[in-house]
Amino acid sequence: TKTLGTVVSDITNPFFPQLIRGAEDAALERGYLLMTLNTDDHVDREQRALSLLRARKVDGIMLVMAPDSQDASHILATQASGTPVVCLDRVAEGTPLDSVCVDNVKGARMCMHHLLARGHRRIGMLSGSVGLQTALQRLIGYQEVMRESGGDVDERLIRHGDFRLESGYRLTKEMLLEPEAPTAIFASNAMMGFGALKAMRELGVRCPEDVSLAVFDDIPFGDVMQPRLTVVAQPAYEMGRRGAQLLIARIEHEDIPPEPMRIELTPELIVRESTAARPR
Repeated sequence: TKTLGTVVSDITNPFFPQLIRGAEDAALERGYLLMTLNTDDHVDREQRALSLLRARKVDGIMLVMAPDSQDASHILATQASGTPVVCLDRVAEGTPLDSVCVDNVKGARMCMHHLLARGHRRIGMLSGSVGLQTALQRLIGYQEVMRESGGDVDERLIRHGDFRLESGYRLTKEMLLEPEAPTAIFASNAMMGFGALKAMRELGVRCPEDVSLAVFDDIPFGDVMQPRLTVVAQPAYEMGRRGAQLLIARIEHEDIPPEPMRIELTPELIVRESTAARPR
């Protein structure tokens, strides 16, 4: 049918339109059109989306898994039916699926080393759901660096949300109202980072003069906000582009290894104005 399906978890997250754009550009280069569906992070919607795309006889599917898709039976069934699947950004560990992801642990470690170098020791973590592979890996990077710096991981500084703005806002307020508030916050994605900024402004907390903020994710307008955000930039466009190229290679039986391929892209730390030396 010369049609590819793309299933993303939250189309309102600025990360995913960039990913879709990369996939679409690569698909168009090879004469394929892209159909995109959104699951809103619900597994039942993901299952319906895969069923719909199979019924529409798409040639292959790119999938950003919902947080609780660790039971990947519906995804494996799609692939077993003859429809190749490439996982983007997230993949259930141990499943024989092609994937294009970013090194989340490395990205989190880069960000934490930067905050430590600025003199911060009480660093709060706004984590996504640890049922989500990307959130868990970023949390692991945070914990590793905190332990390596010579201190224990203070669980009171770790708050678990859902990668959405409202949870970042709520959890940041809780954290900053604690008697021993952090001097820096590491937000596990851009939407939670926006929520953190909103909470700081409502509380009269200045960023970065009072509390520094670093975010995992770069977005098109991150460098025009006030303050301009320090970020771990994911190559979202490249992830989508490489995912579509790999999927088409499977569809057209090109000369690639038959076993599942895992492509891991490298993030980049971009230091801007939202992180400063620890206040005295």
